[in-house]
Amino acid sequence: MNSDTGKWIILIGVGVIFIGILIYFFHDKLHWIGRLPGDIRIEKENFRFYFPITTMILASLLLTILVNLIKKFL
Repeated sequence: MNSDTGKWIILIGVGVIFIGILIYFFHDKLHWIGRLPGDIRIEKENFRFYFPITTMILASLLLTILVNLIKKFL
């Protein structure tokens, strides 16, 4: 391991803490996450199936943009 690995681990940790703070303080405003049009949700009496495909595509897009911006500026 080198010092770059340590820097990346610290950066990831700060990101996780930031996301945790957002969820903690704004959980009532983020109820739409996971309930977007295109998310598959089947609920029956003894069965529940949930596949958040649109939410995952949106999260993937945002993370890709964020990683590309970080790469560009670092």
